[in-house]
Amino acid sequence: MNTGPSWDLYRTFAAVMRDGSLSAAARSLGIAQPSVSRHIDELERALGTTLFVRSQRGFSPTDRALALLPYAEDLIATSAALLRAASASPDEISGVVRISASEIVAVEHLPPIIAALRRTHPGIAVELAPSNALDDLLARRADIAVRMVDPVQQALVAKRVGSVTLGLHAHIDYLTRRGTPACQSELPGHDLIGPDPSSPFVRAVLAELPAMDPRAFALRVDSDVAQLAAIRAGIGIGVVQVEVARRDPALIRVLPEAFAYELPLWIVMHEDLRTSARCRAVFDTLSDGFHQMADRSSRIAKIH
Repeated sequence: MNTGPSWDLYRTFAAVMRDGSLSAAARSLGIAQPSVSRHIDELERALGTTLFVRSQRGFSPTDRALALLPYAEDLIATSAALLRAASASPDEISGVVRISASEIVAVEHLPPIIAALRRTHPGIAVELAPSNALDDLLARRADIAVRMVDPVQQALVAKRVGSVTLGLHAHIDYLTRRGTPACQSELPGHDLIGPDPSSPFVRAVLAELPAMDPRAFALRVDSDVAQLAAIRAGIGIGVVQVEVARRDPALIRVLPEAFAYELPLWIVMHEDLRTSARCRAVFDTLSDGFHQMADRSSRIAKIH
């Protein structure tokens, strides 16, 4: 029976596609560069096709390679999910759980919740995947996701745990230097920080702020974490989660009456994992942690 190319060849292929070169793929896989080259040659022979065009400038993927990549990525995700499932029996509160969350949530919200999880359940190891991409839980690219969009996929267990509010903010040093805008029409006279408006979500947020023309941004940032760092450095005015900004006395909210964009906050996992004790424990701890965050935010908002 022909079982096809070995798993190692597909893993190497995906690494070359992801990292862009044999040497980078070798480093990420922890193997020698000649082994990477040999794996690619073997896979091409087994599939009877050319996956990369070799040149002095490196390896360039062919159309066939681009077509095969999603399937290789699915194999990798399934293999990783299998290893996580095998890390402990379903009734044990131990083993590995992979959490997917946006950059800001992963950096600003999850660390104390994960710390509480580890104190209560020291047998659980967490893989945290900070990314603004919506990892497909049905493909098992993550076990649990923290999302700020309503879940649309079937076969998911989802729980809404509150919401987050986006607002315009700037560092006090910037506002001291440049003044505080009194209305939206004054925003174009300021240094504005924002993301590339290519995603539907970003376009929806910017639609609430017609005075923030992306063409006039003083700084465009593709990373939410980098954008927050730029605002904290006093470069200009940009969008920050209100809850995050409240933790930094130097960040001042700008035009709160003119702009407050609310996003739902969901904890989501595949329904097949509801019987996994470790996934259930992580799900419940995340839920409790975000509920406590929402309660604190509500109390602070009432004071102000």
